[in-house]
Amino acid sequence: MFDWNDLRSFLAVARTGSTLAAGKSLRVSQTTAARRVAALEEALELTLFERRQAGYLLTPAGEALLARAAEVEEAVGAFTDAASAQVRDASGTVRLTAEAIYAVTVLGPILRDLHDAHPNILIEIDTTSEVRDLAAGAADVALRSSKSLDGAGLVGRRIAADPWRLYCSREYAAAHGIARSRKDLRKHSLIGGGGESVWHYYQPWLKQNGLEDRITMHHGTIPGLLAAVRSGVGIAALPSFVANQDPELLPCLPPAANNDRELWLLTHERLRHTPRIRVVMDFLAERLTRLAREAEQAGDRT
Repeated sequence: MFDWNDLRSFLAVARTGSTLAAGKSLRVSQTTAARRVAALEEALELTLFERRQAGYLLTPAGEALLARAAEVEEAVGAFTDAASAQVRDASGTVRLTAEAIYAVTVLGPILRDLHDAHPNILIEIDTTSEVRDLAAGAADVALRSSKSLDGAGLVGRRIAADPWRLYCSREYAAAHGIARSRKDLRKHSLIGGGGESVWHYYQPWLKQNGLEDRITMHHGTIPGLLAAVRSGVGIAALPSFVANQDPELLPCLPPAANNDRELWLLTHERLRHTPRIRVVMDFLAERLTRLAREAEQAGDRT
């Protein structure tokens, strides 16, 4: 089988009469144009040109194939134009699933800019702590924080590590100080909850360290934890990807050694080349990765 670039060189040489002129039209060297014509002849087992001092002259075999080659060129051009049009005109609905904490914080400005850039794409946001089955079509794209990925046929990009740690507000720190150790936490007010998926891990940690009696408020959602910390009620565990980007929040204890959650942007392999899905995946990945770098740098502040 021959390479498309070999066929392009054949057409260019046939039209210009020389490998020098063909190379200039294709923006390659004369040697490359000649080599590609030779490669095509070898693949077809035909001599397409007579090499003369005055230039290249089509043989009868070359003449017979010239019109067919032009048809291939036209078809390739039409295919390329159609593909480019789909990317430019990407439209339709993309169902994005993400936990509410990401939807109400980092995703808001990103989705605004996505809409400005691609107004024909409608984003439907599903804010849930449940893991939607992308293979079954429950969503098109997922922003997922997890210690492990479950599900067949998932493709996507790792955005960043997403450890959880304890945070307080600047207002709270000014009034009560910053807890730097687990022993220090005995002197502080803690906020519990975060929903079943968070409380499942958060509550045992509090029990293990004898801190359950320090809980002064309990929220049923992660955004609730964030709101309570911002208001200065006390200290709570929050995802660092979100909290490190909030200038009003300060980290307390370092994250636990086994805190190995990661943030992933995912879709299903059958959707990865759908224009609207590709546009959304590329846009979110670029912006979220940039935010991850900023969050990592902000995580060192005191």
